[in-house]
Amino acid sequence: MKTKHDQSGATLVVAMIMLVVLTLLVVSGIRSSTTNLRITGNMQIQGEATAAAQQAIEQVLDTDYTNNPVAETITVPMGAVDYNVAVSQPVCANTAPVSTDELSANDPKDLACFGSADPTSVTQVSGGTEKQVLEASLCNKQLWEIQADVSDSNSGAKTTLVQGVAVRAGRMSGC
Repeated sequence: MKTKHDQSGATLVVAMIMLVVLTLLVVSGIRSSTTNLRITGNMQIQGEATAAAQQAIEQVLDTDYTNNPVAETITVPMGAVDYNVAVSQPVCANTAPVSTDELSANDPKDLACFGSADPTSVTQVSGGTEKQVLEASLCNKQLWEIQADVSDSNSGAKTTLVQGVAVRAGRMSGC
């Protein structure tokens, strides 16, 4: 029969090692979930900033930016956070006249482009073939680029969104 003095305490040592290993696993799990939570939060903030930039561009598109292109800062509320979006001055990247054969008499937007344009045919020679075209209308096809920058000082999120938009505008518009 063994007495108390013959026990070496191996069970206590094994139990302590298992407790330390279990504690390390719990700490690792908590750290991993905290990291995943941060990643998810950052993705949400980035998505909100992109949506705020898109909303600011849509607000600019609702203005008369072709005749008065100006840079501006637009505050966009997104839930509990307001994002300040710096919209650069819209830039006209390209312009080309619209010929009257591209217009539709059934489209109310095209009626102003007909104006007093003379719809007489003009012969255009291209590559040895003749083509009847109508002369230019009172409108231009324009390609505008609008850039919106969002920088949130609270989260550090930054995003830039550039959108191109094709518009039909009068010949005297600022392009």
